[in-house]
Amino acid sequence: MFDKPIAIGLAPNQDKDDLIQTIKIILKPQFWIKGDSVKKIEDWFKEYFHVNTAVSFNSGRSALYAILKSLNIGYGDEVIVQAFSCVAVANSVIWSGAKPVYVDSDQNLNISTNLLEQHITPNTKAIIVQHTFGIPADIILIKKIAHKYNLILIEDCAHSLGATFQDRKIGTFGDFTFFSFGRDKVISSVFGGLAIVNNSNNNYGKKLEEFRRGLPFPSHKWVLQQLIHPLAFSIILPLYNLGIGKLLLIILQKLLLLSFPVMDIEKRALRPSFIPQNYPNALAGILLCQISKLDKFNNHRREMANYYRNNLSSVKNVKLPDDRDGAIYLRYNILTPYADKILSAAKSRGIILGNWYRNIIDPAGVNFASIHFRSNLFPVAQKSAQQSLNLPTYPRTTYTDADRIINLIKKYAD
Repeated sequence: MFDKPIAIGLAPNQDKDDLIQTIKIILKPQFWIKGDSVKKIEDWFKEYFHVNTAVSFNSGRSALYAILKSLNIGYGDEVIVQAFSCVAVANSVIWSGAKPVYVDSDQNLNISTNLLEQHITPNTKAIIVQHTFGIPADIILIKKIAHKYNLILIEDCAHSLGATFQDRKIGTFGDFTFFSFGRDKVISSVFGGLAIVNNSNNNYGKKLEEFRRGLPFPSHKWVLQQLIHPLAFSIILPLYNLGIGKLLLIILQKLLLLSFPVMDIEKRALRPSFIPQNYPNALAGILLCQISKLDKFNNHRREMANYYRNNLSSVKNVKLPDDRDGAIYLRYNILTPYADKILSAAKSRGIILGNWYRNIIDPAGVNFASIHFRSNLFPVAQKSAQQSLNLPTYPRTTYTDADRIINLIKKYAD
């Protein structure tokens, strides 16, 4: 068996038991759409966060869109988001009919609390807080600002399931919180998302559940496309560094047998036909296997972050993320003016480092005009995008892998 590549974006969480679970699910197509796995996932989130409402969807952006629609946020309204992010967040706001209003990042790549109040207007209805790379934002201060202006606070925990802030779980501060179970998130089912309601207003939960009841389920064809992903990567990963795996990945994507995490039309703020939909039972079944390993995964991520920190702290021209209690470091993101050179050198050695968010609004090719974005207005986010380099912390990352990366950074940045 060949060594698997060091590659953050290529099914990073997938273990042998996930593959076995997927094969079992594939053999029972009668349970792909409906079954008891969805309820088990929702019940797990209710217990983990001590909430009464947990509603699953087929993606994180579906969950955010559902939150906004259930709040009747729409035309004429504004929703504050941060400038250093993925287009999926801004798009969900736009699809609801509202306008995203961007705030620059702070030095930790989270929303700047110093600038936040300057962007609040009479039309502002909500603030979306992204805990970037699993490092908690200053959520208590942000919550105070939201309360001061009577705004809904929505936590984006796509990067931060299992993180804490001052010994309290991230995801319990906002009125609403949403999660993503995309292929390279904290836990993964290729696609999937969920929203919880922390606010004691019972109508919030009822409206969210009512919105979900009106949604269709994905087609069997779409579900099969996602189920193929773990099977395909069990072949792609061992052969990737030989070139065969990469070729197979390209072929399967071109044949539409594998899905893309973001559709091309989303780069122009257009909504795919499968957003929003219900969470299919098949993908929930995959997530049940992943969720049982949440603590193990996050402990490993913290260990890898500590290893990078200990070995890179004295390297010139490299800024490390804060050593913050409660962070889970989904990716260990460093800032360096030599990011392009290191990315290129790493790739030539079979190391595919992460590129969140090498484009100030990811992925590459986003039409800024369509999402009401002007990149020149956000100097910290712009500089961070140019200098960001994600180091792997995912479950398969070894200290040997980390040493290869550390030596490469020292060679080109020190």
